[in-house]
Amino acid sequence: MKLLRSIATVGGLTMVSRVFGFARDILIASALGAGPIADAFFVAFKFPNLFRRLFAEGAFTAAFVPLYAGLTETEGRDTARRFAEEALSVLFWALAIFVGIMEVAMPTAMLVFAPGFTADPQKFDLTVLFARIAFPYLMFISLVSLYAGVLNSLGKFAAAAATPILLNICLITAVLVLAPMMPTPGHALAWGVSIAGMVQLAWLFANCRAADVRLAPRWPKMTPKVRTLMRRALPVAIGAGIYQINLVIDTVIASLLPSGSVSYLFYSDRVVQLPLGVVGVAVGTALLPLLSRQVRSGHDEAARWSQNRALEFSLFLTLPAAAALMVLAEPVVMVLFQRGAFDVVETSKTAAALTAMAAGLPAFILIKALTPGFFAREDTATPVKIATAAMAINVALCLMLMQPLLHVGIAVATAVSSWLNAGMLAFILHRRGHLVFDGRIKSRLPRIGFATMAMAVVLYLVLGGLGDWLAGDSIHKVAALVAIVAAGMGTFAFAAQMFGAAGMDDVRGMLRAKEP
Repeated sequence: MKLLRSIATVGGLTMVSRVFGFARDILIASALGAGPIADAFFVAFKFPNLFRRLFAEGAFTAAFVPLYAGLTETEGRDTARRFAEEALSVLFWALAIFVGIMEVAMPTAMLVFAPGFTADPQKFDLTVLFARIAFPYLMFISLVSLYAGVLNSLGKFAAAAATPILLNICLITAVLVLAPMMPTPGHALAWGVSIAGMVQLAWLFANCRAADVRLAPRWPKMTPKVRTLMRRALPVAIGAGIYQINLVIDTVIASLLPSGSVSYLFYSDRVVQLPLGVVGVAVGTALLPLLSRQVRSGHDEAARWSQNRALEFSLFLTLPAAAALMVLAEPVVMVLFQRGAFDVVETSKTAAALTAMAAGLPAFILIKALTPGFFAREDTATPVKIATAAMAINVALCLMLMQPLLHVGIAVATAVSSWLNAGMLAFILHRRGHLVFDGRIKSRLPRIGFATMAMAVVLYLVLGGLGDWLAGDSIHKVAALVAIVAAGMGTFAFAAQMFGAAGMDDVRGMLRAKEP
């Protein structure tokens, strides 16, 4: 398996998903704006996603993929398949019980998750209703993560990477088709979330069968391998729980700020999710099974090579993306969201949050690229300790900045704490000898920085020159943004070649060359 080709597969499909996601968010912004119904839906949507990251993408995936990939490498696919069946049965019944309990306890859960909404009883009741409708999504998407882990461990990344596209299509359909039949568009979107989970599960189930992986149902049983899975997942669950508590605290603080604050942060986060998903998630997804196999086989030098190339590839794409979003925050938000119920005030406040979040974008992606270095070596405890320290810093900064900066203070705190998290991960991997920067990355990173600075200057100048177009009608705004982005991309490509940050030969070589 070629690391960067796998990253390109996941990243390319994630890009398609993000395009559909922007279409989805444009429709949601037009239908809901940033008012109470929007706040209620976004909180309800975040709630199952909080536990999804805890159960599925967090603890379960981090512990399951190295075990499954290792068993496939050392004991064969049949042994790995039996282990996946055992894990599936335990995960299913645990989630079924948990979802049932949360449906009953949802009003109490919302008192914790969005206490500021109690000042508006109608808004609070809507939030509870939307959360009850959307929460079964957790059951389906957690099972999706298991099937995705199986396929990724076998080097088949495309089907799993395509599942978010299905979520976005379902939510777009909910806005366009279901909304006229429902009391509000928020009701339609909540139903769309649960339906999307079922569609995604059916998609990956079919793809596993096509890959000749048929997971038969079993009665849940704590076999030795499942106990090992749980033992390794527990520290990650604690770490993921800390991270999710971090997000809950951000939401709680935002709910105490003026109405619309939750929505401003949501929309700005959606923009940041484009490069984060295309690069960060793709790198983490492709790197973990590869490192797991290399470490299990004793190929330490190959593992270090893979880690270096993942970091180089990540920063080559992320640094210019972060700089571009910081310079272009307002026109990006304007073109994407400013229509219908989303007006100039919402644009300005969302753009301010986007600028702060964009400053943390490289750190978000570095965390995705560095964490597999621990998980592949079956160390799930160290990232927990680092996440705990980062959470404490984030909370302290949120409390310090929420009054003077309002919702922007939350975004600033998130960016700063993420940089500290990434720095600590890199420092510990380096100290253990797992992250040793080779000559290539030492030479390339300063050159990438110079190319990024050149691009940012050009973006700023072109932005000023096209100010009249950005103040015009929708067609002129879109044309201006496209022209500015094209100028930035062209400048970065030229500067990267001139400074020696990368060239087309490097890109072709990275995609074709096998790891040592």
